[in-house]
Amino acid sequence: MGTTQLESVPEPKYWHLKTVLSEALDSEFSVGEILPNERDLAARFGVARATLRQALEQLELEGRLQRRRGVGTTVAPPRMGVAVGTGRHVWPGAPEDAWQPVDCTLAVPPAAVAAALETGAEEPVHIVRRSRVSHGQPVAAELLYVPAASVPDLTAIDAPSGAARARAVLRELQRLELDGQNRAVELGSARADDAKELDRLPGAPVLVVTTRFLAAGRVAALSSATYRADTCRLTFGDSGGVEIHHGPEQRAS
Repeated sequence: MGTTQLESVPEPKYWHLKTVLSEALDSEFSVGEILPNERDLAARFGVARATLRQALEQLELEGRLQRRRGVGTTVAPPRMGVAVGTGRHVWPGAPEDAWQPVDCTLAVPPAAVAAALETGAEEPVHIVRRSRVSHGQPVAAELLYVPAASVPDLTAIDAPSGAARARAVLRELQRLELDGQNRAVELGSARADDAKELDRLPGAPVLVVTTRFLAAGRVAALSSATYRADTCRLTFGDSGGVEIHHGPEQRAS
C-alpha cells in the first residue's frame, strides 16, 4: 500500500480520516480481514496515532469495524437489524420469544432498577439472565429484574437456580395480565460481564434497550437488554417484540 497524505480540511482531521478509511475498507479489504496495526496505518495516512484511534473508534461505533479479543481490528459484516416494535405486548418467555434463559439469582438490584420497580432499596429481586444468538453469533445479553410480588407462587417450585429457575420465573410471569410495556433505547459501553458474554472488548459500543412491563398499575418486571452496536442496527415498526434479521430480506429469530 502506498502512503496517502491528508490535505488540510476544515472538518476535524479524525472525521476526514474516517471517511478516507471507510473508502479504503470498501475497496481494499473484505469482511473479517484484519487491519494493519495502528503504527502502520498512522504512517500510511500521515496522522498521529491519537487521530487514527479517534477515526477507528468512530468506524467501530458505525459498525464498520470490530475489535476482537486476541485477534485485532477486523472489517465487520453488515449490521443485523434489530426491530423494536410497539404493536404487541407480550411477557418475556412467550412462545415467540427468541431469548434463551441462562441463569436466575435472587439479589439486590441496582438503585435505579429498585426505584423503577418501587421495591425497597435492599429488597432482593429475581434476576433472570438471558442470551440471544443469531446465526451462531452472540448478539445480545439481557438482565430481567422481577420483584417477588410479581411471582408469589415461585417459592413452591423446586428449581433453586440455573436455567430451570429462570424458566420457572418466566412461567409465573405469564400468570399476570400484562397491561402494556414501554421501551427506551440508548447508546452505551459494554461492561466487563457483557463484553465477555458478547465476545467484545470492555468499553465496546452497545445498544441498551430498557423495557418496563406493566401489570396491575405497577412495573411488574424490568428488562435491560444489551445489543452489540457493531453488528446491530435498530429499526422501529409495529411488529412487536424484538426481532433480529440479516439484511432486508433474510430474517432469523
